[in-house]
Amino acid sequence: MTHNIEGRTRWLALVVLCLGVLMIVLDTTIVNVALPSIAADLGFSETSLVWVVNAYMLTFGGFLLLGGRLGDLYGHRKLFLAGITLFTLASLACGLANSQVMLVCARAVQGLGGAVVSAVSLSLIMNLFTEPDERAKAMGVYGFVCAGGGSIGVLLGGLLTNLLSWHWIFLVNLPIGIAVYALCVTLLPAGRGHAHGERLDVAGAITVTASLMLAVYAIVNGNEAGWTSAQTLGFIGIAVALLALFLAIETRVQHPLMPLALFRMRNVSIANAIGVLWAAAMFAWFFISALYMQRVLGFAPFQVGLAFLPANLIMAVFSLGLSARIVMRFGIRRPIGVGLLLAAIGLLLFARAPVAGQFVADVLPGMVLLGIGAGVAFNPVLLAAMNDVEPSDTGLASGIVNTSFMMGGALGLAVLASLAAAQTGELGATQDMHTALTDGYHVAFLCGAIFAALAAALGAFALRTAPSQEAQAQEQNKHRAATDRV
Repeated sequence: MTHNIEGRTRWLALVVLCLGVLMIVLDTTIVNVALPSIAADLGFSETSLVWVVNAYMLTFGGFLLLGGRLGDLYGHRKLFLAGITLFTLASLACGLANSQVMLVCARAVQGLGGAVVSAVSLSLIMNLFTEPDERAKAMGVYGFVCAGGGSIGVLLGGLLTNLLSWHWIFLVNLPIGIAVYALCVTLLPAGRGHAHGERLDVAGAITVTASLMLAVYAIVNGNEAGWTSAQTLGFIGIAVALLALFLAIETRVQHPLMPLALFRMRNVSIANAIGVLWAAAMFAWFFISALYMQRVLGFAPFQVGLAFLPANLIMAVFSLGLSARIVMRFGIRRPIGVGLLLAAIGLLLFARAPVAGQFVADVLPGMVLLGIGAGVAFNPVLLAAMNDVEPSDTGLASGIVNTSFMMGGALGLAVLASLAAAQTGELGATQDMHTALTDGYHVAFLCGAIFAALAAALGAFALRTAPSQEAQAQEQNKHRAATDRV
């Protein structure tokens, strides 16, 4: 059992686990800055280039649930190490790729390894830290890595591409992956999965993985193929049918891949709904604001990465210290409500950013509010999704919450990008391109603000409070203080 290791070792293990997660999070954005260089070097067309990103998203989104359940069955440490190994080897293949096919296939394998690591890392942390106050602190560190890693990827991607070449955005993963593997073997004891002895629900695994992959494919290609095209509607229809078949299977098998009783837990269901809305709002902020700064304000990719630094630093302050104290003082409802409301206000500020905007006046205020909002809310959202789950289902719950964020972000980005493009196209004939682009981005930011406000309302009014946990934490603090005096 991983939570039996000693105190200081647990915190070192947390750092190593988060380093592995950071590798995965970085790779969702680090490649975006290098896409023009990759296209020029390997001869990608504009339409085929998107598969450098989509191949990763497809397998990453499709295998999150299965990866989490495999961790419950066969051991979270074993699956984490397997995922890190797969991701590191795929990174080597990406870095050495000399053809389009090799790079796209390696990116798909990277996504598979990343899905496994993401799905089981959260459950490992939950099992390492069982006391409420320590768990809140640990989840704050994890939350910062997840929330801030994307914008760090933009900065690092620009730096490596400019100084070296696009190959190094993948090759840099090799020493990190090897170090994470070696340290995890040293720090985390081997152990069976909490659900050891149960059989893998093969039919459920096939149907839900195929459903998620088809859904991701339809979403990431929706703008190009058309949202009302036969291809998009057909794939979404098949994905929904497979999901319905999966749910039917889960009601009949003895050891379901996803016990549906999980969703009878109010906080689990509400937290995952918040995750979908919050991810849609965050993706609107991150990707659309990056486009606004590059295409309207004329920022270079490296400058865009620097522009996100204030939000990252604020998230670090809250996630690495203040967030845990806020959760222990106020529980999870109020921080989620207040944090996501601040994020909604930040998006509203971006929704009024002008064509001739200035960083200090028109970008920084929104960045500050979104940094505070993410820092305050991310940790309690994860706690709400995981706290009530039995140890035998932590891997699955981790996979579900990661799937909620990933699907919410992908769907939200696709829909908001379509709305922005439609508004820009409508105004493009009568206005200059910068004005038309800005108006389109305003629509996306406004919709993102609505998503964040809805998530804030769910967190503030729908989540169940957990006074017993807070009382338990206070009792543990009193007991620890009394022990120290003795």
